Amino acid sequence: MAVLWDSANPSVSLGLRDTQIAANKLGIAIQPLEVREPKDIAIALGKIPQDRPDGLIVFQDALTLQHRNEIIGFVTQERLPTMYTGREWVREGGLMSYGENLGVMFKRAAYFVDKIFKGTQPADLPVEQPVEFDLVINIKTAQTLGIAFPQSILLRADEVIE
Repeated sequence: MAVLWDSANPSVSLGLRDTQIAANKLGIAIQPLEVREPKDIAIALGKIPQDRPDGLIVFQDALTLQHRNEIIGFVTQERLPTMYTGREWVREGGLMSYGENLGVMFKRAAYFVDKIFKGTQPADLPVEQPVEFDLVINIKTAQTLGIAFPQSILLRADEVIE
């Protein structure tokens, strides 16, 4: 399994670490494809046809999100099943995503902004982690890739794009 990640982003580094731990437990080899700036995207994607992983995980951050159409186009052309961490990828033609619900997180951020405006010191506010995660599947892309999702997975998805 290849993993496209921005090594300049500390939170993505944590995600890669957790992915490697889970992969080790499952006996899956991880091939990290590190990017730090826009020119690295094409270089990292160029390694995929040579090494031909069974799938790709793309960690979302400002760099990868900015190049999502390039990434989606490439993996579709290569017929490579790819998992993303944000639903916007799937709406743009990506296969599937599983990640935090940004809408819920933005609403929660508004709560904290309100508290700060009313005088609460930011240091006195608790640190929270996301609690809602969404599974989004693009059936049209799955058909293009020759992938059939079991009905049990489709029923569990928060959104199915047809």
